[in-house]
Amino acid sequence: MDPYPNRLFGMPNNDLPLDDLSIFVTVVEAGGFRAAAARLNRAPSTISETVARLEAHVGTPLLVRSTRAMRPTEAGNTLLERVQPLLREARAALEGVTNDAAIVQGPLRLNVPKAVMLDILPPIIDRYMDRYPEVSVEITVEDSFVDAIATGAHAGIRYEESLEQDMISVPIGPARQCYALGAAPTYLERRGVPLQPHDVMGHDRLAVRFASGRITPMEFTKGDQTITLSPPPRLVSSPAAAESLIAHALAGRGLIQAFGNWLEPHFATGRLVPLLQDWWPGFDGPRLYFSSRFMPAPLRAFVDLIAEDRQTTSRTINREREK
Repeated sequence: MDPYPNRLFGMPNNDLPLDDLSIFVTVVEAGGFRAAAARLNRAPSTISETVARLEAHVGTPLLVRSTRAMRPTEAGNTLLERVQPLLREARAALEGVTNDAAIVQGPLRLNVPKAVMLDILPPIIDRYMDRYPEVSVEITVEDSFVDAIATGAHAGIRYEESLEQDMISVPIGPARQCYALGAAPTYLERRGVPLQPHDVMGHDRLAVRFASGRITPMEFTKGDQTITLSPPPRLVSSPAAAESLIAHALAGRGLIQAFGNWLEPHFATGRLVPLLQDWWPGFDGPRLYFSSRFMPAPLRAFVDLIAEDRQTTSRTINREREK
């Protein structure tokens, strides 16, 4: 049951604190006053005062504040669950109205993982911006598995993510990818070449730690056999520092297991040597997902561009097979 049915939603329309509600939602989505202030281009003190005013208005605390974290109270969660979808739909409706059907213009906001930022997404965005000069693109890189649409993005890119019923997803980039294992020739000369998966336990390892604190294990797959190993890492970085981790591998600091498309250019030049190729695990490529209820013109154009890319890739593959 709504804890304050008459205080907020039952008040006269001219008293509804819509801007305050929007700021409150942004604070929760951003994780704090300073992050929300940066997103909204307002002073942190203004954001804090706005939330305090809203709390006074509804007569109950909406946020639990501490030096380490900020989270909604039970009442705050109730309010968030009701208001967040309404604000998201209102924003999408306004953007849809302001977009001329003949001219693709306005914002396109994407929430994506670091995995697609090294080589998959940038060329797609370049072609998109060349074709639609009236569109402004905002890309948020997010590796903490949040709901991209809930953050205010028009669409998100994720790997193997379960979707709500009103969501649509389409492939973007390569249909299949793999985790490749490699090391610099100088490292292999010094430490030897692993000949089977368990050999990696005696090697230096370069690893990734996610925001959850979890360090990714090394996975190897051949046929129906899967081996998961967790050798102690010599060097650990966050997903945001993927380029740095690859640079350390190039410098001969250890073994690296990463997206094959990240390492392939270095395999081609010989700066990295591919290892245990029969054991590289494959997986489905990334997918773009978005709401089926609202599709502003910039997003529709982006989805159409992705579809064109898939058709071009398919034709190229068919021609190669016919040769």
